[in-house]
Amino acid sequence: MILLRSILFNLCFYALLITLMILGVPALIAGRRGVEAYGRFWVRMSFALLERVCRLKVEFRGLQHLPDGAAIVVSKHQSFLDVLALVLCVRGFAFVYKRELAFIPLFGLYLWRGEQVAIDRAKRAGALPRVIAAAQRIFAEGRRLVIFPEGTRKPVGAPPAYKAGVVRIARETGVVCVPVALNSGLFWRRRGFLRRPGTAVIEFLAPIAPALDKESFMRLLETRIEDATARLVAEARGKN
Repeated sequence: MILLRSILFNLCFYALLITLMILGVPALIAGRRGVEAYGRFWVRMSFALLERVCRLKVEFRGLQHLPDGAAIVVSKHQSFLDVLALVLCVRGFAFVYKRELAFIPLFGLYLWRGEQVAIDRAKRAGALPRVIAAAQRIFAEGRRLVIFPEGTRKPVGAPPAYKAGVVRIARETGVVCVPVALNSGLFWRRRGFLRRPGTAVIEFLAPIAPALDKESFMRLLETRIEDATARLVAEARGKN
C-alpha cells in the first residue's frame, strides 16, 4: 500500500509542480514577493496532497524562536521535504543553492526572480564572499538567509559534517543564527521513492548569538541541532 500511495503521490506532485510553474509565470512579473507567495501556495497544495495520499503530516515546533527581522536559519538537511517546509514557514526566505539548479528550464527563472543565492561549488574560494555580500543585502531588507551547513542531504544517523562558513556569515553581519532540527528523512528519504506515513517534525531551536568564537559557535550549533534531531528521530520511531 505504501508503494502504491507513493507512486500516486509522486505522479501528482510533479504534475502539480510543472502545472503551477507554467500557470505561475505572471508571478515572475511581480518579483520576489510574488514568487515567495506563489511558492507558499505550491507547498500548501503539496502538503495537502502528501497528507491525503500518503498520510504524512508536517508539524512545526519552536516558531517563536524565529525573530521578526533578519536571521540566519541553519537547518539539518535529510530530505527535499525540508526545503518545502522552510519555504512555507520562513517569511522573506533566501536559500543558498548550487548554481546548476538555475539552468533547469523555468524553475531557474523562479530562483532568479525570487532573489535566491546561487553558488558555484567548483569555485569554493569565491563562494563564501559571494554569500556574505548577498546576506548583507538580504538582512538589510529584514529577510532570512536559509543555509544547510552540511551542504547536502544526509541519511538519518549519518555522521554530521558541518561546514564553518556560517560562522563567518554570522560574525561579519552580526545577525543571530536560528538552528533547525528535524526527522524528515524517516518519511521522505534522500534519493528515496517511498513516502511513509507519520508526522515529520521541523523544530526551530533557541537562537545563537554571533559573538561567540568560531570553535564555541560551531560546537554549540552542531550539538544543539544533532541532539534535537536525535530526539525527534527517537520520538517518531517510538510512535511507529
